Amino acid sequence: MAGGNWVDIMGMDELRQGDVVSVEIAGRDIAIYTVDGNVYATDDACTHAGVRLSDGFLEGHTIECPLHQGRFDVRNGTPLCEPVTEPLRTYEVKVEGRRVYVRIE
Repeated sequence: MAGGNWVDIMGMDELRQGDVVSVEIAGRDIAIYTVDGNVYATDDACTHAGVRLSDGFLEGHTIECPLHQGRFDVRNGTPLCEPVTEPLRTYEVKVEGRRVYVRIE
């Protein structure tokens, strides 16, 4: 992602390993995932039915939509099974001084 602004969204102490939370940044609902000590960010809406992925089930790097059980890789937004076919939008994340930042265009 070229350009954009880094937005301070939360402290690392607010995230638990293997968890997903939803935050609103610049009018967008974004899902934040913590997997193996790394933080990832995607749109919080399933590309199939618009359901909040933060209400879904996170296993490893895979988030499962709570409505139709479509799955995505949270690292790159790739759809992993039907009925999802469109990738999720992902966002660049960095951690500095125990604060989590997401880059928004």
